[in-house]
Amino acid sequence: MSEPAPAATPAAATYTIPRALFVYLLLYGGMTVVAGVMAYKQVALWPTSLAVESGIFAFLILVVISSTVAQLYGDAIARKIVWWGFLPLLVSSLLMQLVLNLPASVEMVEFRADDLAAFERVHSQLWRVWMAGPAAYIVSLLLNVWIFSKLRGSGEGTTLGIMARGAIASALSQAIDSVIFITLAFYGEFAIESLLIGQVLAKVALSIVLVPPLIALGVGLARKLDSKPL
Repeated sequence: MSEPAPAATPAAATYTIPRALFVYLLLYGGMTVVAGVMAYKQVALWPTSLAVESGIFAFLILVVISSTVAQLYGDAIARKIVWWGFLPLLVSSLLMQLVLNLPASVEMVEFRADDLAAFERVHSQLWRVWMAGPAAYIVSLLLNVWIFSKLRGSGEGTTLGIMARGAIASALSQAIDSVIFITLAFYGEFAIESLLIGQVLAKVALSIVLVPPLIALGVGLARKLDSKPL
């Protein structure tokens, strides 16, 4: 009589993630870091005298991704992505402080002193941006997900409906983001009225014009990616 087979050792839990969600997670983490770095430069809004901080372009991608994720995978997953977006922000800010405090190479000090001075001057002054960014980030993106999901109602909705919800949610949340970020990052450094007005106008305009088709594109791309195995 043969002995009974030994009980199988419980295997480690296997987790699967949709291909599109995986891709958007990678892109989202990168954009949280890039938005903070780009925010140091203000660009003019031709032909007006208004200005906008350059981080807006990366930040609008965050809005598109969070709305796309909320549409396809639910607002609970979208909120988790927003909260986890703090991790690359934290790690990158700590790494920047490490790099700033490490001594530069002899070759750079001797032959590239201007580059070194520019690097340290810009990044050593980013602390207010790094502080303001997370505050504006968490408020505006959680608000975006909440508004986008609340406007959804029941059902998946049409493409036009998704685009309209995206425009409304993005415009409202990004207006709030502008007030928080500009005030915390630059108040007292210079007159912020022009920048603040330009930021609000630019984000609202881009939210209406650019965000809706990008969300529709993001949803369509995600469905194609998810139709194939990871």
